[in-house]
Amino acid sequence: MLDAAARKLIDPPLNAVGRTLAARGVTADGVTLTGLGLGLFAALLIAVGLPVLALVPLLASRIADGLDGAVARASRKTDFGGYLDIACDFLFYGAIPFAFVVMDPAANAIAGAFLLTSFYFNGTSFLGYAILAEKRDMETSAQGVKSLYFSNGLLEGTETIAFFVLLCLFASSFAMLAWIFGTLCFATATLRLFAARRVFTMKED
Repeated sequence: MLDAAARKLIDPPLNAVGRTLAARGVTADGVTLTGLGLGLFAALLIAVGLPVLALVPLLASRIADGLDGAVARASRKTDFGGYLDIACDFLFYGAIPFAFVVMDPAANAIAGAFLLTSFYFNGTSFLGYAILAEKRDMETSAQGVKSLYFSNGLLEGTETIAFFVLLCLFASSFAMLAWIFGTLCFATATLRLFAARRVFTMKED
C-alpha cells in the first residue's frame, strides 16, 4: 500500500548511488547477494537473542535490495537478475520470522507458523498474478521499474520492513504482532485473488 509513495522518496538517492556503483564495476547480482547475506546475518542475530542489534544488518539488507535495481538500471538489466532478486527477497522474508521461532520456540512457534503460512499464500498470489500479467503484456511502474509485474496490495514491501523493525524492537510481543500481520497478509492475498478474477476474466471476454 505504501510502496508507490516510498519509491518517490527513495528512488532518486538510490539511482544516484546505483550509477556510482555501476561505474565502479559493481554488479547488480553482487548487490543482491550482499543484501541476502546481510539479511541472513540479521536472522542469525535474532536467533541467538540479539534482535535489536539485528536492526543494523536488516535495514542494510533492504537498502541493498533497493540498490540492486538501481545498479541494474545504470548498467544492464537481465531476466536472471530479476529472478535472483525475488528469490533472495522471499528467502529473507521467511528467514526473519523463522529466526524469532528459533529464539523462543515455546512462545513463538505457533504464531510463527501462522505468519509463514500467510507469507506463503501472499507470495503465491503475488507471483501467480505476475505470471498472468506477463502473459497479457501488462505493465506497471508504480512500485518502480521491475523485472516482474508488481501488483499492489494492502501489505507490500514497505509495510513488511516496518513490521520486521517492530518485531526487533518489541521481540517479546512477537506472537501478538505475528497473528495481526499474518491475518492482514491473508486479507491481502484474498483481495489480490478477487482482483485477479476481475482483471483476467475481463481480459478474456
